[in-house]
Amino acid sequence: MTPEPPAGPHTAPGARQESPPRPAPAPTPAPAPRPAAAAGDGFRKEVPDEVPASASSASTEEAPPERLGSDLSGRQRLVKGLWPPRITRAQLIVALLLFGLGFGLAVQVASNSEGDSALRGARQEDLVRILDELDDRTERLEDEKQGLEEQRDELENSSDQAEEARRQTLERERQLGILAGTVAAQGPGITLVVEDPKGMVESNMLLDAVQELRAAGAEAIQVNGVRVVAGTYLSDSGDGVSVDGNKITAPYRFKVIGKPQDLEPALNIPGGVVQTLEKEQATASVERSTKIVVDALRSAKQPGYARSSSQ
Repeated sequence: MTPEPPAGPHTAPGARQESPPRPAPAPTPAPAPRPAAAAGDGFRKEVPDEVPASASSASTEEAPPERLGSDLSGRQRLVKGLWPPRITRAQLIVALLLFGLGFGLAVQVASNSEGDSALRGARQEDLVRILDELDDRTERLEDEKQGLEEQRDELENSSDQAEEARRQTLERERQLGILAGTVAAQGPGITLVVEDPKGMVESNMLLDAVQELRAAGAEAIQVNGVRVVAGTYLSDSGDGVSVDGNKITAPYRFKVIGKPQDLEPALNIPGGVVQTLEKEQATASVERSTKIVVDALRSAKQPGYARSSSQ
């Protein structure tokens, strides 16, 4: 029989002795703290050491648009960049300016084309007549220039400059009186008679005739007893035309003083006054004469505000 171990001081005799308690395991050392972030990374978030698998798969599925765009073809990227259009205010202003410039150029080209087509369809005789008219206008301007130079030379070389100046002043007054309509005039010219049986002639057609005659060198014009001057205006008035407030009716008779060789061709050019009147079922006849008398006068008006600078 195995002898029992001796009982301890607190163990009753005959009781079972318990085994001594096991020593407690040593505590696991805590992980060393991570170093503090640098001063510049104070706002950087800590990234966990391990990323869950679900997060990595989600990031793989949601690719950025730049990455997706790289899979498009070149044409698709071009269409995507052009549509929808992105127009700024500056681009819109530039586009409007370019549109206005293009429209103006188109109108100018169209007007030039119309003028060229009229000359292109003219006969050789008409072209020669137009060229002669331009040469005559140039010759008149040269004569006027030469006359002014002669007057200057006479004033400079005359022994009695005061008398010469007085003579030229009187001559100039007579010329201005003819242009102003305050003095009667006579000389070579033409007579233009416009018949209007259908009543289709309007004031603008007669105004075109006046302007063509002036451009051809007309020095004095009279229409049905009314003197035409620089300030003359024409307007429609019922079944006739009003010239400076004086109503006149057909037939319209123009008495014009000037060089007949220049006045008549100016009215008969292609697309000119005569052809325009014929389109309106009116007739226009031109007759040359060596003596045309323009005796309708206008009263001289004293200017209300303008004064001579020599006073």
